[in-house]
Amino acid sequence: MSRRCELTGKKANNAFAVSHSHRRTKRVQQANLQSKRIWWSEGNRWVRLKLSTKAIKTLDSKGLEAMAKEAGINLNHY
Repeated sequence: MSRRCELTGKKANNAFAVSHSHRRTKRVQQANLQSKRIWWSEGNRWVRLKLSTKAIKTLDSKGLEAMAKEAGINLNHY
């Protein structure tokens, strides 16, 4: 399983670590992913998803069903 948000698709980003002498070395900026158990009212059960913290905040306003439809995922498989 890759490190990717299941609702928004956020993933790692390649970047440089810059030292005081401005030497640049490659590094990876990982997305802030959390494993969350969310109540799915339409399915009347809990759903476990790996989400970014930005997606968790957006869930409060949009709702799980709407975000899953945007992402094109079927919640019955989770």
